[in-house]
Amino acid sequence: MLLSIFEHLGIFVFAISGLLTASEKRLDYFGGMVIAFFTALGGGTVRDLLLNTEVRWMESSVLIFTALSGALVGIIFKQYLIKLRRTFFFFDTIGLGLFTILGIQKGIQFEQIPVTCLFLGLISATFGGVIRDVLCNEIPLIFRKEIYATAGIVGGLCYLGFRMIGWHNSASMIVCVFIIILIRILSVIYGWKMPILKKEDN
Repeated sequence: MLLSIFEHLGIFVFAISGLLTASEKRLDYFGGMVIAFFTALGGGTVRDLLLNTEVRWMESSVLIFTALSGALVGIIFKQYLIKLRRTFFFFDTIGLGLFTILGIQKGIQFEQIPVTCLFLGLISATFGGVIRDVLCNEIPLIFRKEIYATAGIVGGLCYLGFRMIGWHNSASMIVCVFIIILIRILSVIYGWKMPILKKEDN
């Protein structure tokens, strides 16, 4: 039940995130819906293809409608959401936390080793955003100096650690989602950055 809630909520907020990005790029309504759709479902698609299993949204019309509903909410309330400068960050951060844990759990269900489960969690959480940014002609957020994927790694490792010591699974999932969201928020508040690659001087 909790996994289903995570999945639908993650898809919904990522769809809003994608729609707001499309709006900033001044795309039309169709372009916005496309960006929202791929933002919401792209990471899970890549994850399922790597696991050689059925792509979730292709066998569940509910997931498609969830993504389209998120995009529609973004369209209807766009003017209000854009005025809140941190709205995009807020929805993207929630999606990061939810999909990281969801992807790890999917890897566990397919009996993958822990490190593979962690990678599947990061793919689920970030590749929708990668597709969004590429389609919008932006350098993907995951490759920039912001603390983004790192937050997912820390939260994912905590989740795997809690499972090893026998914590209740639902409680572990909720706590680790909040850990990821908290790290991401604190990194923005305090300006934490990842070191960047610099061209060597000749």
